[in-house]
Amino acid sequence: MAEVGAVLVHGMWHGSWAWDAVRARLEAAGVASAAVELPLTSLEDDVAATTLALDRFGKPALLVGHSYGGAVITAAGEHPLVRHLLYVAAFQLAEGESVSRTLPDRNIPPTGLGDALRFSADRDQVSVDPALATGLFYSDAPAIATAAAVARLRPVRRALFRGVPATIGWRHTPSTYVVCADDRAVHPDLQRAMAERAGARHVWPGGHSPLLTRPAAVADLIATLV
Repeated sequence: MAEVGAVLVHGMWHGSWAWDAVRARLEAAGVASAAVELPLTSLEDDVAATTLALDRFGKPALLVGHSYGGAVITAAGEHPLVRHLLYVAAFQLAEGESVSRTLPDRNIPPTGLGDALRFSADRDQVSVDPALATGLFYSDAPAIATAAAVARLRPVRRALFRGVPATIGWRHTPSTYVVCADDRAVHPDLQRAMAERAGARHVWPGGHSPLLTRPAAVADLIATLV
């Protein structure tokens, strides 16, 4: 059986750079990885970019999604090379759900993310207020890392919020969920509810971005799963 590697999918407003610290540790552990650069124009476009990355990776893969990246791997998880799905504070969506409408019957309170959104004049692009992004995404990250990350955030198309996965990969592929217990961007209660859909669950202390704050723990979990 071919060696299994990891294909990594970032969240909204971010880029493949978000996985740099994790990838460095995976390389040291001898785990091959690739980080997808999402266009962040529509869920369909992002799934297509991830499918292409899996094709180019060319070997069995653990497909990992952070935050919005969970919606992407949910649909891309049907790819024949995917062996396992790992959701890190991510949207493990079911049929008909989107990032803006997940488990609506649970009545889970919103986070402060909505207040931080800033729209373009035509309402087509959405950014995050840099002054608020730190507390939402990087509440427990070192100041230097936080400043560098905020400076690299980019606008996304509004369509991402209402994109519905065409297929639900975790219905047929094993999955693991990591709940970030102190998350201020994706409510921990919503994460726990989505984690009920996964075959295995972990609860970690800390905020929304363990890729920056706990890269060794993320890499160790990936290495264990592959």
